Amino acid sequence: TEKTTNLAEKNQYVFKVWGKANKSEIKKAIENLYKVKVMDVKIINVPAKRRRLGRISGWRKGYKKAIVRLKEGQKIEVLPR
Repeated sequence: TEKTTNLAEKNQYVFKVWGKANKSEIKKAIENLYKVKVMDVKIINVPAKRRRLGRISGWRKGYKKAIVRLKEGQKIEVLPR
């Protein structure tokens, strides 16, 4: 989305993470997977939302996302150019 691409320009990346993961686990996982140095991790718990399709109503599940800031000069290649 536009917000995540704007964050990527600021050396920050957004990941949808496991609901029980904490900041230190996320930091270790990102550093091991992408071979980069993580400076900061911010976590956002996105709440569940009520959805309707005609007369049928239900819930869309909530999830946890992490905003990861990398060391200056490093980046993660998300999409090949």
